[in-house]
Amino acid sequence: TLSSSSAASDVYKRQPVPRATVRFIGLALLAALVAFAVCVPLFWGVDIAKQDYSAILAGVSSAHPLGTDHLGRDMLARLAAAVRLSLGLALVSVATAAIPGVLLGILAAWKGGWADKGLGLLAEMFLALPGLLLVLLIVAIYPGSFLALYGAVALVLWIEYFRMTRALARTVLASPAVAASQLLGFGPAYIIRRHLWPELAPMLMTIAAFGAAAAIMAIAALGFVSVGVKPPTAELGLMITELLPYFAEAPSVIALPITVIFLIVLSLLLIAGGRKP
Repeated sequence: TLSSSSAASDVYKRQPVPRATVRFIGLALLAALVAFAVCVPLFWGVDIAKQDYSAILAGVSSAHPLGTDHLGRDMLARLAAAVRLSLGLALVSVATAAIPGVLLGILAAWKGGWADKGLGLLAEMFLALPGLLLVLLIVAIYPGSFLALYGAVALVLWIEYFRMTRALARTVLASPAVAASQLLGFGPAYIIRRHLWPELAPMLMTIAAFGAAAAIMAIAALGFVSVGVKPPTAELGLMITELLPYFAEAPSVIALPITVIFLIVLSLLLIAGGRKP
């Protein structure tokens, strides 16, 4: 009993893993995935669309280090291309959402009045529809379009940047430090650079990491229901859909894109922060 109680007390005394360590693990994992996506086409120059009907659903071999899919296409090359596509679309979507979201949030907090109410009403209109449903509607109108895909995801993501920026900017702009800067004659550019951005940056980086993870999940979900990118494009969700009928024959092959999605999202969530017990 004494040993069990002392062990329990040791567990309670453990300190949580520092935020910097958690983020370092996430960054290292994301860097490994990026290196995989970039280096594979450099050192493994296999065409992702090349079909080999003599090696359908083949296992691991020297010719195909990660096996092949139902059409005999090399899984190593296709996974690398899918990671590049997912990360690229997520990066563009987050950037496209962050810039207008932050600028409109600062404008609403700075001007107040009708500008604040009008922009707040616009954000609430977008919130009236579930995010994934809005993306599905836009992508269904323009099927197979990369522009429509990342634009639809950005339309969903910008609201979070706007709401968080407006809330934090209101507090900062009402502070004595900003009032003193305005009395000294400093303009909006100085106030944003000196007072607003240092407060906004950590929060925006966290939202960006969460937003990138959400974008990758949304892109994979759209591919899984066959309303995202079209074959023969290598995309993680689409690859799962194509391989699903062959789960009983080659479960390890369909596990590959699922594992890659898990690792990408895990790395981004670790980067987003939080304390891990």
